[in-house]
Amino acid sequence: MNTSVMIFVGLVFLSVLILMLALFMPVFGENGQSRKKLKARLEKMAEETTTPAAIKLLRDDKLGKLSPLERALETSACLSSIRYFINQSGHQLLAYRFVIFSAASGLLAALITWNVTQLWILVIAAFVGGCFLPFLKINFDRNQRLAKFEEQLPDAIDVMKRALQAGHPFNESLHLVGEELEEPIKSEFSKTFAELNYGGDLKWALLGLLERIQSVNVMALVTAVLVQRETGGNLAEILANLSNIIRGRFRFHRKVRTLSAEGRMSAWILALVPFVMFAMIHFTTPTYLPILVESEIGIQLCVGAFLAMIVGMIWIRKIIRINV
Repeated sequence: MNTSVMIFVGLVFLSVLILMLALFMPVFGENGQSRKKLKARLEKMAEETTTPAAIKLLRDDKLGKLSPLERALETSACLSSIRYFINQSGHQLLAYRFVIFSAASGLLAALITWNVTQLWILVIAAFVGGCFLPFLKINFDRNQRLAKFEEQLPDAIDVMKRALQAGHPFNESLHLVGEELEEPIKSEFSKTFAELNYGGDLKWALLGLLERIQSVNVMALVTAVLVQRETGGNLAEILANLSNIIRGRFRFHRKVRTLSAEGRMSAWILALVPFVMFAMIHFTTPTYLPILVESEIGIQLCVGAFLAMIVGMIWIRKIIRINV
C-alpha cells in the first residue's frame, strides 16, 4: 500500500471522527454558555445546603466495595469530570478503569497502524483516535439517555400532578414516577425518593437530581417545587402548566430538526466529497496523485484544505444549531 493511499486513509479517519463530533451533537438544546450558568447556579445553591451524612453514604455505596487503592483512584480530583460524565451515561463503569481502557485502545490502534504503515503521522492519529473512541461511545450513550429523560419528563410531571390531586404527599409522587415509568427517569426519581427516605432535605434531594441531569427543564421543575414550598400555592396546577411548557418546547424541537435536516445532509456531503473524489482519481488516473501527496506544495495544500474543512464543519454546525 503506497504513501498516497495511507495519507488518504488517515485523513478520512480524522475527518469522519471530527465530522461525528461536529454533527452528531444535538441540533437543539442549551449551548455551552447556558450549561455553564446552570452549573454555576447549581454549585451556588449546593453551597447553601449541608449534605446529610446518610445521603453521602447512599451516594458512595459502591465505593465501599473497592480496595483502598481503587477507592483512592476513583475519588481523585483529576477523574471527577470523567466520573460525572460516565454516571450521566448510565454506565456502571469506574472512571480509572475507563481511562485505562481508553489508553489501551489507543495503544492497540497505534501498534496496528505501525505494523501496517510505519508512518509516524498515522500512528499518532491512530493513537489519538483510539483513545477518543471510547469517549465518543460514552458521549453518545449520555446524549441518548439525557434526551430520553427529557422526553419522559412531561409524563413524569403528569404522574406527580395526578398523585398530588389524589391526595398523596410530594414524596410519594416521586415514588410513583419511579414505579410507573421506564428507564432512565425511573432510576433517577427512585434515587431522589430514596434520598428523601434516608432523611435528606427536599431541597438537597432535588438538587441531587439536577446535578445528575443538568437541564433547563429539570431546573424549572426543581425551581417550581422549591418556590412553592417557600411561598405556597397549588403545586398540582403549577406542574400542569410546566408540563404544557415542556411539551411545547419539544414540539419546537422536532420542528427545528425537520428544518435543519437539509443543512445536516449538506454538511455530510460537503465533508465527504473531497475524499470520494480522491478515491475516484486514485483508481481511475493514479498518476495524478503523486504530484499532490508527495510534493511539498501538495502536502501543504492538503493540510490547508483539511483545516479549512474542519472550520467549515464547525461553522455549519453553528448555523444549524438553535439554542433555546
